[in-house]
Amino acid sequence: MNDADYDISYIINVLGENENEGITPVTPPIYQTSNFYFKNVAQFRDAITNEKENLVYSRGNNPTINLLCRKLAALEGADEALVFGSGMAAISAAILSCVKTGDHIVCVQNPYTWTNTLLNTNILPKFGVNATMVNGCSTSDVIAAIRPETTVIYLESPNSWTFEQQDLSAIAVFAKDHGITTIIDNSYSTPLFQQPVKLGIDLVVHTASKYLGGHSDVVAGVCCGSKELIGRLFANEFLTLGGILSPFNAWLVLRGMRTLPVRMEHVSRATNQIFTWLKTQHKITRIYYPFDPENAQFELSQKQMKKGQGLFTVEIDSSAEKIEEFCNSLTYWRMAVSWGGFESLIIPSCTFVKPGLYSTLSSRLIRFSVGLESADVLIRDIDNNMHLL
Repeated sequence: MNDADYDISYIINVLGENENEGITPVTPPIYQTSNFYFKNVAQFRDAITNEKENLVYSRGNNPTINLLCRKLAALEGADEALVFGSGMAAISAAILSCVKTGDHIVCVQNPYTWTNTLLNTNILPKFGVNATMVNGCSTSDVIAAIRPETTVIYLESPNSWTFEQQDLSAIAVFAKDHGITTIIDNSYSTPLFQQPVKLGIDLVVHTASKYLGGHSDVVAGVCCGSKELIGRLFANEFLTLGGILSPFNAWLVLRGMRTLPVRMEHVSRATNQIFTWLKTQHKITRIYYPFDPENAQFELSQKQMKKGQGLFTVEIDSSAEKIEEFCNSLTYWRMAVSWGGFESLIIPSCTFVKPGLYSTLSSRLIRFSVGLESADVLIRDIDNNMHLL
């Protein structure tokens, strides 16, 4: 039986634990070591010639980190996984592993800010790698942007502000027929609610700082894929660039994953309750949420994802000044970047919408991230301050 064939509870709580130890701790130990020694030269020689399969130095392999990788790959339905010091480190390494000077990338519009910076602003263009940004809602637009030199199609489905999706199966079929690698940021859904590998996507990246860690106390990234692609990534960008995750932070993600199914179920239920209430509020002119039945991509949401998650955006019929006052007055919804932790968060788009930075977004948006508080408490907090809008 392959790791990915086990059920979610087995993967999270059992898989890979205590396999080589004479003791049986309930919580996996932290191998907080940078180095591993050898008893003789022959053993040392064998290990260092295949660092991917042997413990040599924690920049490459470490038992705590390897346990996390095995669980993440199994959850995602992939052969293997690597973990990084941040989500952006995982994204950067995944993209860099698939391009060279003269190559071209097709990317969906309005990706994560730093992904956009990598592709279009300060990094890849100066090395002769260029990107075309397209409306990912239209598979035909994605295909039309392909050039002979295109090597990567980069996806976010859904993205993290207005939640546009791509038809992953259709794009994957086209990409495989043309020798193009597909990469997706799957942070929104987690492997519990969307498995792009099973839809044909080649590499899946996550910011594990979000739902996977779940406690807003660790920054981490993940890349999952085939043995071939992950092996190539390990031997080159992973070892060379050194964007590693520490053993302790890997342990924090393992700790967070113990409660991932419970947290995701609560967040999904609470979000649906809050969404349903917001639909009745006349000051709300639009709600961006994949599982809104009025969403043009609702059927695609049902096809690709099991459930909605805690991130949605509302458009307010009010001035920027009143929106600021509303946000400043909330008690349980804290203002902060990121999402996916135990706490409920908001970001008003008027904080950063300006020419050159998310300039395609309205300044009348508020993005909500539902945490682990009661939905009734979170609704009451909004309701108590609606008069300010």
